[in-house]
This record gives sequence, C-alpha cells and structure tokens, in this order.
Amino acid sequence: MTQALVLLLLMFIAANTPFLLERRLFILPSPGGVKNVGWRLLEMVLLYFIVGGLAYLVEKNLGPVQQQHWEFYATTVCLFLVFAFPGFVYRYLWRRHGA
Repeated sequence: MTQALVLLLLMFIAANTPFLLERRLFILPSPGGVKNVGWRLLEMVLLYFIVGGLAYLVEKNLGPVQQQHWEFYATTVCLFLVFAFPGFVYRYLWRRHGA
C-alpha cells in the first residue's frame, strides 16, 4: 500500500513538473525564457514512461509482474493527464501573462 501511494505522489509531481519549469528537458535553457506547449507535452510523455518504468521495477521487486493490456495503459495515461491539470491551470489559466 505504501509503495502505491509513493508512486501516485511521484506521478502527480512528474505530471506537474513540465508546467512549473521553463527549461527544455529540465536542463536546457529555453530561448526567450519561455517554453512552448510542444516541449511541455514531450516532457509529459517522457515523464510518463519514466514513472511507469519505476512502477514496473517496484512491482518486479515485490513479486511476479502482472501482464497488462491496453486498458491499463489507457487508464494510467488518463490518470497522468488528470494529475497534470493543476499545473496546466497554474501555467495557462491562473497566472497573468508576463508574471
């Protein structure tokens, strides 16, 4: 149970990170100091797979890995997008432009 909560918290943080940081792939400075939506989406996809890989490793250490079908991945992608909503709201709907 504790591992699941830690993974959910990690997923929430990973989903919001692209909206909070202005560096491309978290290390390269963005030209003009502003990162566009395409970079943010690419970072979200990369972080989804990184967190998924960590979850796989946790499951592998606990016992045999359960085979997953497309429904599992569709659900986790939707959960990742729902977790990213606070970062999206903060970046594009709540903050004033130029702030």
